[in-house]
Amino acid sequence: MNENPAGPKVLAVIPARGGSKGLPGKNIRPLLGKPLLAHSVALAGLLGDNVRCIVSTDDAEIAGVATAAGAEVPFLRPAELASDTAPMSVVLRHALEAMEELDGTRYDMVLLLDPTSPTRTPESVRAAIDSLAASPELDGVIAVSEPFFNPTWVGVKPAQDGASHLERYFSEGTGVVRRQDVPRFMRINGSFYVWRSEFVRRLENSWFDEGRHGYAEIPETHAFSIDDEREFRLVEAVVSAGLAPLPGVDIPGAGAATGLTDGEKA
Repeated sequence: MNENPAGPKVLAVIPARGGSKGLPGKNIRPLLGKPLLAHSVALAGLLGDNVRCIVSTDDAEIAGVATAAGAEVPFLRPAELASDTAPMSVVLRHALEAMEELDGTRYDMVLLLDPTSPTRTPESVRAAIDSLAASPELDGVIAVSEPFFNPTWVGVKPAQDGASHLERYFSEGTGVVRRQDVPRFMRINGSFYVWRSEFVRRLENSWFDEGRHGYAEIPETHAFSIDDEREFRLVEAVVSAGLAPLPGVDIPGAGAATGLTDGEKA
């Protein structure tokens, strides 16, 4: 259990390297009036005084935009940690160690807020932090959602023997004829992750395989990730229609989308 009455001391990290290939400049591209990463900065500002947020970037232009958005950029990320192949585990460990040295303090948790997943609510992120604080058996809590289709019974793949027919992807779908008869399927959507700092320090490669994780379920309509032009425009359209939240941006008619739903729980 968390022994700090003010809550665990959390370092929120927004990774925003330069050199994106899928959508160049995406981290600072305007999304409904604000640079994309600024939406994550705004969200972090709603999480409480026990959460300190920084932007980890190797790019001076991104650093300038982040600072203008109210973010802290206390260092520039080394070039070797800004390549396409650099593991996020190493990026987070670098940020944690750098900030603990600069601050002269120890953080209890590390919160990963990818700027390409702006449609999340502070309530869901706070719930994940609280859930991890209350669950000493867990190394982290991650965001998941239930997709609009269940791949257990509709997932297929080409026959592995080279034939032209299809085979089921999941054997559990054999004999199922109604979607109501399959168990729930949830996916890791990347909206946010919160880990204990000691787990980040020892993490080597795969967080899922190396730790024990709980989950914070959010609606699928809050679980977007922007990697290309189509997805960028899709998020703009969905938020503008009031179907997904964007904390810090006032979209007429979107109020209902910014609150918690029955499906959002820690």
